[in-house]
Amino acid sequence: MTPFRARLSESDIRRLIKADDDDDRAAAAHKLCRAIDKADHAETLTDEEREAAQKILRVLAADAAELVRRALAVTLKSSDLLPREVARKLAADVDSIALPVLASSPMLTDADLIEIVRGGSGARQIAIAGRPFVSRDVGEAIAADGVEAAVRVLASNDNADLSEAALGKAIDRFGQSPAVVTALAYRKVLPLAVTEKLIALASDAVRDHLISQHAIAPETAIRLAVGTRERATVDLIDQAGREPDIAAFVANLHARKVLNGSLLLRAVARGQMSFFEHAMAVLAGTPHQRAWLMIHDGGPLGLKAIYDRAGLPPRLYAAFRSGVDTWRALQSEGGDPSPERFQQRMLERFLSERSTVPRDDLGYLLDRLDQAPDRVGLVQAANAA
Repeated sequence: MTPFRARLSESDIRRLIKADDDDDRAAAAHKLCRAIDKADHAETLTDEEREAAQKILRVLAADAAELVRRALAVTLKSSDLLPREVARKLAADVDSIALPVLASSPMLTDADLIEIVRGGSGARQIAIAGRPFVSRDVGEAIAADGVEAAVRVLASNDNADLSEAALGKAIDRFGQSPAVVTALAYRKVLPLAVTEKLIALASDAVRDHLISQHAIAPETAIRLAVGTRERATVDLIDQAGREPDIAAFVANLHARKVLNGSLLLRAVARGQMSFFEHAMAVLAGTPHQRAWLMIHDGGPLGLKAIYDRAGLPPRLYAAFRSGVDTWRALQSEGGDPSPERFQQRMLERFLSERSTVPRDDLGYLLDRLDQAPDRVGLVQAANAA
């Protein structure tokens, strides 16, 4: 008797072959598979012994009892000792046998897995999507043909090598599914184009995660925000205020042609004065230091002169004037208000001066600003004037 056969014991093999009871054969099969797996992991099997072990596995895979085949599938689901044809046979069996093999077996090729994804049930697609490693080709097949739950599991699997095309297909098919969008957003690495798509689809909390974790360039974030949801615009402008190289950031925005009156007004309304100063310098074609002096000139001419030179809409000048004056007043008070409190103060100041502003321009301003804590009351006051 060889050492390997001794480890298995002839009584176990005899029990497997001759037992009429399915439970007895399943117990023997489980014991045999564990012995084979243990010997294989210990790397003590000779080529001859490996061949003998695989013959036993082929016998088990052909057993009529589901319990026996399940014992084989569960015990050796991750083993590379399992012959490929046996792995394929088990993968085509009933779910209780197929799913462990589909989820773990290294003996199934990409071609095997893709075939099953395209023709299999949702449960089998889900098992494949959660494998310890999912190749790019298999990931694309799941993204294109998998059920929603399988695509969600795939997106949640950071060991899945997902191409930009696969991620895009997942968004195209299930972009209205919060579960899929969230799973995609929480991947460790995302291409910029995919991140841009997700920002427009994600909830506030998920969008915040995208902004903070996926290194979205602030200029890109603001470019996305212009003309989209107001809340997103506010969040992204606040992010821009944390940009360490504000001059480079503004220059990039200018190159993208997104420095406009609406964007700058929103920044001023959030108290992002440094952003506004650098933006005015770029638009007016003047050094930042000179722009700073003109913007913060205590008299009435400095801000008006650089504002006109920057080519911003005349109808919005009064709003910018209020914003700069509010910022300066708060600075002199030594306060460091939240963006929401700053915006409320700005609206209060602007509305107190509304007699000099045409009603249409006042409405335009209120439409362009985000909701302050008591904006409803302020708007009612303006309309009653």
